[in-house]
Amino acid sequence: MLKGHPKGLFVLAFANMGERFGYYTMLAIFVLFMQAKFGFTTDETSTIFGSFLALVYFLPLIGGLVADRVLGYGKTIILGILVMFLGYLLLAIPTGTDTTAKTMMFGALGLIALGTGFFKGNLQALVGNLYDDPRYSSKRDLAYSIFYMCINIGAFFAPSAAQAVCDYFLAKSDLFYNAQIPSLAHQMTNGTITPEGLAQFATLADAQQAGASADLATFGQMYIDKLSEAYNYGFAVACGSLVISLLVFTLFRSAYKHADVTALEQAAANKAAGKSADAGLLSPAETKERIIALLLVFAVVIFFWMSFHQNGLTMTFFARDYTANTVTGADRFGFSLITMVLSIIAFYGLLAFFQAKAMGGKVLGAAAAICGSIAAYFAYDKMSDIVNITPQIFQQFNPYFIIIMTPISVGFFTWLASRKSEPSAPRKIGIGMLIAAIGFVVLAIGSMGLPTPSSLEATGGVSNVLVSPNWLIGTYFTLTIAELFLSPMGLSFVSRVAPPQYKGMMQGGWLAATAVGNYLVALIGYLWGGMQLWMLWGVLIVCCLLSAAFIFSIMKRLEKVAK
Repeated sequence: MLKGHPKGLFVLAFANMGERFGYYTMLAIFVLFMQAKFGFTTDETSTIFGSFLALVYFLPLIGGLVADRVLGYGKTIILGILVMFLGYLLLAIPTGTDTTAKTMMFGALGLIALGTGFFKGNLQALVGNLYDDPRYSSKRDLAYSIFYMCINIGAFFAPSAAQAVCDYFLAKSDLFYNAQIPSLAHQMTNGTITPEGLAQFATLADAQQAGASADLATFGQMYIDKLSEAYNYGFAVACGSLVISLLVFTLFRSAYKHADVTALEQAAANKAAGKSADAGLLSPAETKERIIALLLVFAVVIFFWMSFHQNGLTMTFFARDYTANTVTGADRFGFSLITMVLSIIAFYGLLAFFQAKAMGGKVLGAAAAICGSIAAYFAYDKMSDIVNITPQIFQQFNPYFIIIMTPISVGFFTWLASRKSEPSAPRKIGIGMLIAAIGFVVLAIGSMGLPTPSSLEATGGVSNVLVSPNWLIGTYFTLTIAELFLSPMGLSFVSRVAPPQYKGMMQGGWLAATAVGNYLVALIGYLWGGMQLWMLWGVLIVCCLLSAAFIFSIMKRLEKVAK
């Protein structure tokens, strides 16, 4: 899987992994930070969060244009890292809650989004440039699978890192996390707290051993301040990870330097060498044909991301309101970071054992597989008989499955290639849309017979019938397979088809399509209420099937430009 690739791939993948680790660490606690510190409502928080995500994925379109036309890829990427660092640094500075503090927060979000715009698409374009070399061109799809797996390694560890940092700094003040306290404290400050809420607030303060004898308002403000500071230190993790990304990207530049050339720079080099400045460029007709093909693919992936990113909205609501909040027996295994990490070590050890040709490699692989398996079993055996789970913990399954399933998917596609039957990148995207539809079929089956969200008011917002977490886990697993067919293959398709003079901008276009999909996630959220749950998931099934039908209807056109 890792053999036969240029060294530059691993440099760029690790640089990206560091940046993504910081981004997802910030993302794991940002919504909590806004509501705890400023007391924003759910609607206000959703608006800020959604707008930020849209900017993060739209601005690579501008970043690609800057790289293609002005600075080049490498300089634009470094500029992006520096701008992001300033943004995270602003978020890491403890402030009050006045207008200045809010201005700093919004300024920080703008810098992070702008820096990501300079960084993300252009790094992906550099990966594509490495595989323009005929020696490596056949491994382009595989390269983007490896690159994509590194993104998810960062995403896998980020939530746990954010939680660990926050818990550590709260503990230094002899406090521990409770989601209810900031909300009740803000209610008390605004004079909207009910007598029941006041009694609950007093009980929670007493449990913290910090407010039993103190004035509740004083305790509430102190708790909010300390919790906000803990989140600030969590944001600082992103600053550290960006420093690592910058060091990797600059110190090992020699590994990818030859690929850090835009079409304009190549034209200038051709002219200086006495060649035609247009050498290697496409005709206007060819350029138009390729851009139209890319726009058609972008239109399809909008609906994939609209469906896939329900994991942060309606699927989280489902986890909160309809899924059992405790697990027992073997189900506990997937709800411990330790057991999951050890299982990854065991899996990759087993993989190394079968793939290694030298005896030393086989021995090391076998040792990792055996030790990882034994350690995972003992970690599992020491878990509590009943494990409490929170809705957000389901977010770790997607990157976990990506890490496990990437070498399997790569092996599968390699086997198909050896038989001359590997699907083209556009065909893989279409298959991915079909698999995504199956993922929501799983959730629709698990939702049969459950009450509508609107009918839960009489039961305090939580269903009397709670389903097994395995329905959601099964959906995440299926959507992960769909993602592996679609996302890294889409990146590969863009890098192969994009006209040379627009490579950075077209990678930004892929991310802009993702942004539109993210923004449309809310449309399904608006249906969360009186509609039967199986019908709500059915809407997503239909969207995925129609998108698949569309891309297969234009498959000949897409495969033509891909060649």
